[in-house]
Amino acid sequence: MRKIRRCPRIPSRNAGLFGTCGGCTLQNLAPDAYLEHKRKLIGDALARYGIPSAPLREMIRVPPRSRRRATLKLEKRDGVTRIGFYAPRSHVLVDIQECHVLTPGLFRLAERLRERLHGMLRGAESADLYIAEAENGFDLSIQWKGQTTPDLIGQFAAAAPALDLIRITAGGDLLFQSAMPEVHFGKAKVRLPPGAFLQPTRDGEAMLQATAIKAVGKAKGVVDLFCGCGTFALPLGERTKVHAVDSEAPMLSALSEAARATPGLKPVTAERRDLFRHPIGAAELNAFDAAVLDPPRAGALAQAGPLAKSNVRRIAYVSCDAASFARDARVLMDGGYRLDWILGVDQFLWSPHIELAAAFAKD
Repeated sequence: MRKIRRCPRIPSRNAGLFGTCGGCTLQNLAPDAYLEHKRKLIGDALARYGIPSAPLREMIRVPPRSRRRATLKLEKRDGVTRIGFYAPRSHVLVDIQECHVLTPGLFRLAERLRERLHGMLRGAESADLYIAEAENGFDLSIQWKGQTTPDLIGQFAAAAPALDLIRITAGGDLLFQSAMPEVHFGKAKVRLPPGAFLQPTRDGEAMLQATAIKAVGKAKGVVDLFCGCGTFALPLGERTKVHAVDSEAPMLSALSEAARATPGLKPVTAERRDLFRHPIGAAELNAFDAAVLDPPRAGALAQAGPLAKSNVRRIAYVSCDAASFARDARVLMDGGYRLDWILGVDQFLWSPHIELAAAFAKD
């Protein structure tokens, strides 16, 4: 398990955008008060569903300047190009001149994109920029109303090498690619398709993977629900058989390709399935000793019901929303599961969000 460093609070006098940028609304809190606030997010959510004495373990923070993906707003107005986040409760774009959240590389990319895109935007335009730092370069996905003309594609292709961009997409169009963005999940190398889900930080991802492995114990067969590109399925495949389920075909293909190319893995199979509309039933689930869930913010209510009725012995639940987790935990506990422990992993520094990992067991 990689050791997660405890990081000091960055004083607000050094964070010139605090109070203006909507990305970091809690940066003024002292370290103890900040962690207590995050802890309270989990405790209050659980209490609303009648789980008042949850076994919450320590709260762990990732280091500053460690976030490897972000969606930034870009706009050109009155001849000035800005890139950053909206101010709190407004549509006023705050041009980020410093950032204690993004990795240094990602922040430098944002600054250089502001300069490069200034001359490429026509008149008053705006866009959403998804930027991610892979292990072999940067990935950029653009959402805008503008047309991707051949001339514009040529400008992007010419600018990409100087920006260390290995892929640029706009909507469903591939504008430039010199390599597929790559990351490692365990010892497996995964080539990320456009728009693939990626945990916000490497440190947080490592902690969540370690806790999921601990939660499933010595299970001989694991079903990984909402598996994405294999964040949990591939490390688990180094120890046990895994059946990975998700609705996104490109991510499942990336997972399967990585599994085939990685020597020494146990069998890792993949199934395309919309678990919101067609959850796996209790009878099918009974073929597995353990389950891993990492659903989107909405949670996994449709799947929690069949799980509660199954004979699956152990469940690892990873969540980025305390409220939907608490709702699903109530369903599982009503079905006979015991909530053994919860670990808070603060990947969203100074924001009102918290990530967590929990272990359930049924005797």
